[in-house]
Amino acid sequence: MFDILLIPWLGKPLWMWLAFFSLVGSLLVFDLGVLNRKDHAIEIRESLYMSAFYIALGLFFGLWVWWYLGSEPGINYLTGFALEKALAMDNVFIIALVFRYFAVPRLYQHRVLFWGIMGVIVLRALMIGFGIAAIAHFSWVLYAFALFLIATGLKTLFFAEQVNDIGRNPVLHLMRRRFNVTDRHHGRHFFVKLPHPETGRPTWFMTPLFLALVLIEGADILFAVDSVPAIFAITTDPFIVYTSNIFAILGLRALYFTLAAMIHRFHYLKYALALVLIFIGSKIFVAEALDIGKIPPAISLGVTLSILTAGVLWSLWKTGRRGHQGDELSV
Repeated sequence: MFDILLIPWLGKPLWMWLAFFSLVGSLLVFDLGVLNRKDHAIEIRESLYMSAFYIALGLFFGLWVWWYLGSEPGINYLTGFALEKALAMDNVFIIALVFRYFAVPRLYQHRVLFWGIMGVIVLRALMIGFGIAAIAHFSWVLYAFALFLIATGLKTLFFAEQVNDIGRNPVLHLMRRRFNVTDRHHGRHFFVKLPHPETGRPTWFMTPLFLALVLIEGADILFAVDSVPAIFAITTDPFIVYTSNIFAILGLRALYFTLAAMIHRFHYLKYALALVLIFIGSKIFVAEALDIGKIPPAISLGVTLSILTAGVLWSLWKTGRRGHQGDELSV
């Protein structure tokens, strides 16, 4: 009976996938059903504990991958985890802008982020599955991903200071034009039944809370366009690609409440992320030119961590100096 668990699925035994999904499912149920069964504003202290827990869990999973699958898969997982975690931090900037635009009360922000994570788990699976199928059938796709990463990194370097205007988002305009939308919040509800202004009949309306959820999901799709090719440039192992993505994103809710109050302190991190994308994309072509197959995973991990660490330290130093001078930074 247990032989079915040993059947290979996407390159790994079925039991490994089932164990991973069981772990993620248990975490989500515990989060929503126990820790956050009642809506409450998550304070920084609670957020720090939750962030530390999810980061530690992701790292321990990486150590297990290293022990069970070998050093190369382990290093690839840790590289992907660090990269995806950094890109997830960049996503925090957009989430903060969305919550600020819709004036989402702190009491309900966790609810929006929780269901946003649920959508991310499904969307990333679809995008990664599409990427794996494309690479398997067309070898040039990996080079296309690499070129895209380089172009994205260069674009970020030159347009990093561009401010996102949530009010001009085309998806938001479309939803307000095509659907019934209420301008005020109705507690924790995504939808609410109200009298139609023309007919007076009870009609379902979308609330600003649901619009915030839609824009956050849309932002993740845009970020996935960068992050999925980035992880494929590190490894094409479906198990490593998906697990590193999900473990990095699982702690995004907790990380948001930690970083939201001090986003300006990481103002220059986006430049480090741009350099990492350029490095990840270009190393495929460098390895081809040097005829070495691929850049050793340990070097990829070391360079990635070095750039990200430098970006964080430079941000803290520069924003700290400006803070002492009384200047305000905008994101």
